[in-house]
Formats: sequence, structure tokens, C-alpha cells
Amino acid sequence: MPVSKHDPYNAREIARIIALGIRIERRRAYGKPTAALERQADQIRENAQKREDARGRK
Repeated sequence: MPVSKHDPYNAREIARIIALGIRIERRRAYGKPTAALERQADQIRENAQKREDARGRK
């Protein structure tokens, strides 16, 4: 169940995206690559959108 009607994320996904965002910013501060973490965040977003699109069609 989404947290609000404006986004497809549930509470767990929001927490994971925030945690990934923090990790990404820390790695950027040290000059390390962040592509893998960014892909994880994108995958969470895609899965949430697919789930909500499927739920909306019913």
C-alpha cells in the first residue's frame, strides 16, 4: 500500500531509498563511484511503479 496517493512507494521502499541516498552522498564526498547504488534506487522505483500500475488496472 502506497504511503500517499502521489507516489507509488510503501514505507519500506521509502526507507530503503533514503538509506541509499545517504550512502550515495557519503560515497560522493569521498570521490567513490555510486553507479551501483543509483541502480538499486532506480530498481526500487521501477518495481514500485510496476506494482502500482498493475494494482490500478484491476
